[in-house]
Amino acid sequence: MVSVGTDFTIVGGGIAGLVMAYRLAGAGRSVTLLEASDRLGGTVASHRVGGLDLDAGAESFARRGGTVAALAVELGLGGDVVAPTTGGAWLQPVAGHPVPLPAAGILGIPGTPLARDVIAVVGTAGAIRAQLDAVIPSSWARKSQTLGALVRRRMGSAVLERLVAPVVHGVYSVHPDDLALDRVAGLRPAFAQEGSLSAAVRYLGEAAPSGSAVEGIRGGVHRLVVELLAELERFGVDVQLGRAVTSLEGLDGTVVVAAPGVLAPLGGRRVVLATLVVESPALDAAPRGSGLLVAPGARAVRARALTHSTAKWEWLRERAAGRHVLRLSYDHEPERLSEVARSDAAALLGVDLPAESIVDFARVEWTRPAPLTPPPGGPVVVGETVGGSGIAGIVAHSNSTAEQLLDR
Repeated sequence: MVSVGTDFTIVGGGIAGLVMAYRLAGAGRSVTLLEASDRLGGTVASHRVGGLDLDAGAESFARRGGTVAALAVELGLGGDVVAPTTGGAWLQPVAGHPVPLPAAGILGIPGTPLARDVIAVVGTAGAIRAQLDAVIPSSWARKSQTLGALVRRRMGSAVLERLVAPVVHGVYSVHPDDLALDRVAGLRPAFAQEGSLSAAVRYLGEAAPSGSAVEGIRGGVHRLVVELLAELERFGVDVQLGRAVTSLEGLDGTVVVAAPGVLAPLGGRRVVLATLVVESPALDAAPRGSGLLVAPGARAVRARALTHSTAKWEWLRERAAGRHVLRLSYDHEPERLSEVARSDAAALLGVDLPAESIVDFARVEWTRPAPLTPPPGGPVVVGETVGGSGIAGIVAHSNSTAEQLLDR
C-alpha cells in the first residue's frame, strides 16, 4: 500500500525516479517510490562478466553542464569521476576499412568540412558540398524540425549519411531524420547566431569545457544507483519493489510518473548489448581507439557500435589485468549472438579472435522509449521520454522538475 499522507508518489525507480525522490526527500518532503521490477536504476545497471563488475547499460554521461558530475559530488563520488582515455573513436563506413572519426565535430557534423579527416570519410566531392554551408543563406534552414533535414540542406547527403548518421545512430539509436533538432542541446540557437552549421559546431566546441565530451565513474556508472539508494534510505523514503502501477487513481500526494509505460503503451527501439571479455594481446595497442561507430548499411558487420571498454577507461584496464572488455550493440539480434559478436569484434578491430580467446560473454536487452508529449493537465512526467536520451539530460530534467514542484 502507498504510505498514507505522503507528499509525493513517484512511479518508476529508474535514474529519473531516483533523482526525483532524492531531491524531494532531501527538501524534507515525504516520498513514496513505486517500482514494478525487483531492482532500482533502470538502464543504469550492472552485471558480472568474466569476474568483473561492469555497467550493463549506460557507461558514461555527457560532460556538458556538469550536471551528473555535480550529482556524483553530492553522493560522495566526486573523486571517482573520470575522463576516458584520449584514443578517440573510429568509424566503420558502409564499405571499406575503418577510419578515425573526425576530431572537430558534434554528432559527426564537421566544424571544418575540408579537413583531411572529413575528406577521408565523405570524399572530396562530399567535403566540397559541405563547405557550401558557409555561403548558403541561413534563413533557408531555420525552420528545420529534425537534425537530418538541417544537415542535408546545409551540408548535403554525403555528410549526413556517411558521417552524421552513424554517430547519431550510435548515440540516440535513430536516424538523424527521426531526431528532433531541439533534442540536440544548443545547436538551433548556435546556428541562428552564427549563420552556418559549421560555424555553430565550432562555436559549441569552443564553449564546451576542454577535454572529452563524456565522463564516467571509476568502478562504473551504476555506482550512482547504489549511492542514491543509500540516500533514500537515510531520508526515510518508502521504496516499494514489485509494485506495478496500471492506474494513477488512488495514489497519494502529488504523482510523478517516471516509468515510460504507465501513461501509454511502451514503444521505442529495442537494443541488445553483447559484452565479451577476451584474452588477446593484439588488443593491447588499442587498434581502433576507444571503439567504433558503424554506418547503417555497412556490409562487413551486423553490430551498430563497438566500445573497447578497457581501452576507453583506464580504471577498467587496470582491473581487467591484461584481459579486454568489448561491448557491441545490436538493433536486430542475430541468431547465435555470442558467435556473431565475436566475429564482428574481430572484423571491426582488425584482429584475430578465435573462440578460445573468449573468457566470458553476457547479453542484455533494453528498450529505448519513444519521446512522449504529456497531456495538458496530466501528471508530472520525468525520464527519457521527456528529458531526452542520456543520463545528463535525464538528471537535469529531474532536477529542474523537482525544483518547480518544491517552489509550488
